[in-house]
Amino acid sequence: MSRRGLLTEEELQIVRKQLTDEEAIAKFERDCQLKNLRPSTIEFYKNEFKAVKSSLVEMEIRKEVVELKKKDIEQLILHLKDKIKIVSINTRIRALSAFFNYLYRIRAVTPNPMKNIQQLRDRQRVIETLEDDEILRLTKYMKKQRSFIGERDLTIFLVMLDTGIRLAETVGIKVEDVRKNKLFIRNTKNLTERIVYPSKKVQAILENYLKLRGDLSHEQLFINRDNKPLRPRSIQTRFEKYKDEVGIEKQFSPHILRHTYAKRSILAGMDAFSLAALLGHSDLSVTKKYVALWGNDLEEKAKKYSSIDKLDI
Repeated sequence: MSRRGLLTEEELQIVRKQLTDEEAIAKFERDCQLKNLRPSTIEFYKNEFKAVKSSLVEMEIRKEVVELKKKDIEQLILHLKDKIKIVSINTRIRALSAFFNYLYRIRAVTPNPMKNIQQLRDRQRVIETLEDDEILRLTKYMKKQRSFIGERDLTIFLVMLDTGIRLAETVGIKVEDVRKNKLFIRNTKNLTERIVYPSKKVQAILENYLKLRGDLSHEQLFINRDNKPLRPRSIQTRFEKYKDEVGIEKQFSPHILRHTYAKRSILAGMDAFSLAALLGHSDLSVTKKYVALWGNDLEEKAKKYSSIDKLDI
């Protein structure tokens, strides 16, 4: 056997110090913090790694995550296809890609087992939105509560519906961020602050809510009945309650309000670039998907309201 050449990959693995999962995840988490990723994003990665380790136990693969090879990951994907939805598998693939791309960059693994692993193709699902009658039913029901919680929920509902802001962005709003016709959004997904513009009706509802809220020891805009900052899960729970009590058949979640805002904006004639800026999209891919989904509706409205067709020419 020749000793003159470079070490093979197998020989390099012998002399290279193999990180444990605990050490590798700690290094990856530190790198995420240095990149100033959101705490929720870091927590997402950690939860995905736990899920992967749990799957490896089910599959009787006695390896650390850092020891996985391409064939192991392919086997994992096939295993998950019988367990969870495609969208969830793709989420796991994204987490593993970020993890192994980092380990490969610091030369902790070679080759990169995720190099040629692609996300699974998934069918394009219909994006549900609220219709006018559903919006009115929900609004009237919240108004009938005649309570602080009812007024708070109504304000949250209309602010999200009127501006398309995300759930995390909503709970992150502070009193100082509300400035007449402008709402400053700071707790954003991509760390880029932006301004959205509530309508006059929603401005008036926000003003009334601010009076009901009063002065407190903290500046978070939306609060619970104990005057503490409202948590995202609380809003989700309230929306689920309204769905049942009002009899909304479709899914009613905070994100459906964002979709509804996007659809109504497109149907009103808003261009994709403006919509992307208002929604806080870092690229146009999602915005283009919205336009593609609801473009036919836009075409029908254009035909319906055409002024030229009504002329005798």
